[in-house]
Amino acid sequence: MTDRSHFALRAALDLAGPDTADALAERLRPELLSALGDRFGLPEEMVEELLGGDAVQMRAALTIAPEEWLLGAAELGDPVVGRALWQAEYCDDSGRTHRAKQNVPDLLTTLLYAADLGDPRWYEDDGLFTLLYQEPAGPGLVPILTSGFPGLDVGALAVFAVHLPPPVVVDACLGLLEIWGGTEPFTRFLKLLDELPELDPGHEWLPDVLRRAVDAPDPEAFLREHRPAGEWDDPEHVRTLVELRYGDGPATKPDGLDWDLIRREHERLPVGGSSSGGGGWRCTGMQRLIRWEGCPTDLVMQSFHDDPYETAWHATELPFEALTGPGAGAIHLGNVLQRGMDEGWLPPHRVLSEVTPAKDVLRELPYDHEPTRKAVAELVAPLGTDPVNWLTCYDRMRRARGSVAELIADVTKPGSRKKRCTSWPEPRDAESPAGTSSRDPRAAFLALFRCASPEAQIAVVPHFDGLAVKQFLVAGNPSPRIRDAVVAAHGRPAQLAMAMGNPGQDTLEYLLDLDEPAVDARLLRNARLDGAERERLLAGRLRSGGTRPVPQELLAVLDDVIVSQDRDQLIAGLESGDLSVARRVVGRLQLHLPASCLRLLVALWERSGPEAVREILAMGRLPAALSRQAERELDVPDGLERLRARLTEEASPERLAAFVLRPGSRPEERLKWLLSEGMEPPWSVLLAAHRATPLSADLIAALVGHPDCPRELLLAWLTDVHRIVGYVLDEALERGALVPEDFLTHAAPAEGALGLVRRYAEDQPTEADWQRVRDRAAVLAREHLGTDVEAWAVCLQLLPTFVGTLSELAATAGAMTRVQG
Repeated sequence: MTDRSHFALRAALDLAGPDTADALAERLRPELLSALGDRFGLPEEMVEELLGGDAVQMRAALTIAPEEWLLGAAELGDPVVGRALWQAEYCDDSGRTHRAKQNVPDLLTTLLYAADLGDPRWYEDDGLFTLLYQEPAGPGLVPILTSGFPGLDVGALAVFAVHLPPPVVVDACLGLLEIWGGTEPFTRFLKLLDELPELDPGHEWLPDVLRRAVDAPDPEAFLREHRPAGEWDDPEHVRTLVELRYGDGPATKPDGLDWDLIRREHERLPVGGSSSGGGGWRCTGMQRLIRWEGCPTDLVMQSFHDDPYETAWHATELPFEALTGPGAGAIHLGNVLQRGMDEGWLPPHRVLSEVTPAKDVLRELPYDHEPTRKAVAELVAPLGTDPVNWLTCYDRMRRARGSVAELIADVTKPGSRKKRCTSWPEPRDAESPAGTSSRDPRAAFLALFRCASPEAQIAVVPHFDGLAVKQFLVAGNPSPRIRDAVVAAHGRPAQLAMAMGNPGQDTLEYLLDLDEPAVDARLLRNARLDGAERERLLAGRLRSGGTRPVPQELLAVLDDVIVSQDRDQLIAGLESGDLSVARRVVGRLQLHLPASCLRLLVALWERSGPEAVREILAMGRLPAALSRQAERELDVPDGLERLRARLTEEASPERLAAFVLRPGSRPEERLKWLLSEGMEPPWSVLLAAHRATPLSADLIAALVGHPDCPRELLLAWLTDVHRIVGYVLDEALERGALVPEDFLTHAAPAEGALGLVRRYAEDQPTEADWQRVRDRAAVLAREHLGTDVEAWAVCLQLLPTFVGTLSELAATAGAMTRVQG
């Protein structure tokens, strides 16, 4: 059976009444066993035996969480079942598989606790214990080491003791002593070491302690004397250590777990940094450990020495010495400074005084952190309003290896004979590319400069080069007062610089209010202007009032448009009325809708007169019939009124729908043309056409992504689930245009519809929402299938190939069994 058929079977057994479900389980015993075998990751015959061959028990098992059922199977303590459990890969309700040994808590512990260790099947070559010995280093060791297995078997002690702390190893020895009732396991252990000298139990003291225990009058008392009191007593602490070594470990340190114990174990056998050769497993325990609150500095620094980059990213608190010592160059400084200053473990003044080099620090400081910004402002205050100080600071920053504080002190040192700058060093114009190398100090200097007083900024910005002006205005978001100072000093180039990229709303409003052609052109090219603003610019309407011919700068933007990527830029000029804009729109676009052509011609006539219309028609780019009719209108007194009337007719919903649905065409392509020319779908007419003759599946698929798509068309879309796009469906559900119950009565084919139901369930709806779906499904099941077991069985058999909806499937199955009866 497939995962889909498993889900269908579970749904059927859930919806059918108890008696019907029990009978259906018996009727579909082979299918049910297959589903259970896949669900629990066990052989079908083993599942059947464990459930006593009872179909009712099988049905009940299908509703139990796999983890709970597998744990119950472990309580049997059966060696054959135990081996199968260790190798099982079970499925959760979403169909994802998991390894039972790693994901079912205490599975092995439960199994061993219930086991009869005298049963030889545990020790056979294909027995569970042999499998456990073969487990490679990695997550699979976690359940072995935390199950008590080393205290149950001599071989386990020899193989796995290395991974456990000394007190836990002593506990394992005490366990062996209790199980065997004497010191024979110790003798066997010592003999095993003699026979296999390559076997290292990982604790040099262990063989000697066991020899002495053999000779001791009271071996138990002797061993307890060698177990340090209060160390690794808590099983949770032991599990945490093992998980840190071979898994991931908990997000926080368990209460009571002593850092000294962790440190000693880490020194004996390092917690992290190892990986398996073949399985690709990598231990992340050390990266987990350093995220714990209060992790000792020496452990963090050891992790930093081994992997500075990852440690800097993950450590809850990075010692300051990591920023100033070896390995500091590997740190992602921005992340560390942001976290450290926000959380208070990196003092801003100390960072500015000790961390180097200055330009790297200044480039990465979290300037949105007020204490940091204040510390920088205090540090640069001695530079004052003297432009020479600031220009010299920028010049020396490029070569400075010291801290920010040392840089400022060097610049302001009285009586220094070093070169001082009176103009911008190595100036570049605004069109030059900004440097991105670590040696380029511009970004660092401008970040520093933004912390200066307004008076200092106003005094210094006249001395910026063109590139610095652009970077300061675009990235710095200066106040209107400082912005005006920059514009006063640098003129129009400063305003053009502000129009680079995508300026903030306040800056955008300021720039648009200028009504400056070059600035408008740059905004049209680069900024995220809304449609109305683009239409205003391409119509030549001024914010200050009045209208002008569309400037050459804006026309040049239209000349550069890549039509396949930004058609909307040209469509924004459709009703401009400006002849130069109209030439470009018609020359570069193929207008498909008669309404679009007429919108352009009417606007052009209204603004520029009939001769402008004649010139556009002479380009020969508009449909021939429409052009001939328009030419006739040019020579009559009421020609403009006639064109307007024709536009009203062509823009009517009926004509737009006729354009989309023209016979012999691909309607989904014509819809795309309609939308690309700024028109909305004529919903009322399209809906009426659909009711008369269903629209094509391609057209419906193109319409449903529109937020105003009517519910009736969305329901038609569901009739072919293979065309459904997930995010479109989610949006329709979110706005209420569709409800999940529609999947039962409108989605087809039936198996795909069931997939939609499952997808919805896996998205974790509210209990009330899911109950409505279940209640609707139960009503349909009672109506068509009732208590007829054969009808339910036929329904499941037809499901994979049935082309109709789920409700139609139920009705068909019910009708077939009634006829057969």
